[in-house]
Amino acid sequence: MDQPMVGKAIVQDKTYFLQMREHPWLSIGSFMFILLLWEGVSRMAWIPSLFLPAPSSILSEGWTMIKTGILFKHIFSSLSRILWGFIIACSLGIIAGILIGSFSIPEAVGNPIIAATFPIPKIAILPLLILWLGIGEASKVAVIALGVFFPMVINVYTGVKNVDPLLIKAALSLGSNRARIIRKVIFPSILPMIFAGMKLGIGIALLLVVAAEMVAADAGIGFMILTAADLMQTNKLMVGLIVLSLLGIFFNWLFKKLEHLVIPWKQ
Repeated sequence: MDQPMVGKAIVQDKTYFLQMREHPWLSIGSFMFILLLWEGVSRMAWIPSLFLPAPSSILSEGWTMIKTGILFKHIFSSLSRILWGFIIACSLGIIAGILIGSFSIPEAVGNPIIAATFPIPKIAILPLLILWLGIGEASKVAVIALGVFFPMVINVYTGVKNVDPLLIKAALSLGSNRARIIRKVIFPSILPMIFAGMKLGIGIALLLVVAAEMVAADAGIGFMILTAADLMQTNKLMVGLIVLSLLGIFFNWLFKKLEHLVIPWKQ
């Protein structure tokens, strides 16, 4: 009679141990402490403002850029490139990952190609893309799409390979064909891996859009950062870095919300 109770107590203790407490005020307080320390160091001129401007001066510069509209111009230029590249990469990555994971011939053809091309830094391909597609938007969207495609296809392929085989056998025993199994069994099972690929991909997209805009662009966050660095305008440069950080936080929050909405059973 006592053994089940002991086992139950152990499980409860493990559950309690695994439940991490949230400390929102501690997170906010530590962030504010860093900002205040940064402001104090800058105001006491321990570090020249050219190298590390104060947060207050960065916020002032950002507000000025917002009022003139120049900041929104750069943000919208970068976001449009990210959006198109991300949509193309996610669509192709999901299709390719499912095909490679579900069929032997695509797997035999696709795996060596992905293994050979994945390690190549995508920004290194940008000059070739500019030669092929021109210096306009197409080359920038293409390099973003290439960068996002690989984490998507690898995550989807891994998800397909890890689908519970009992689910597939059950669907086959009920008379489902392969297309129906992909639609009704495999795709719902790999949704967590799809969102994992999206979260990885959006970070890569932010990196690549900045790099591409530094090479060939007349607007965008990367162009703004490079121009500010050339003119020694550190405040503007820091505004660009902060905008990138905020975009990363926003996209991470957005994908978490979408994941909770699309796959509520994962909670």
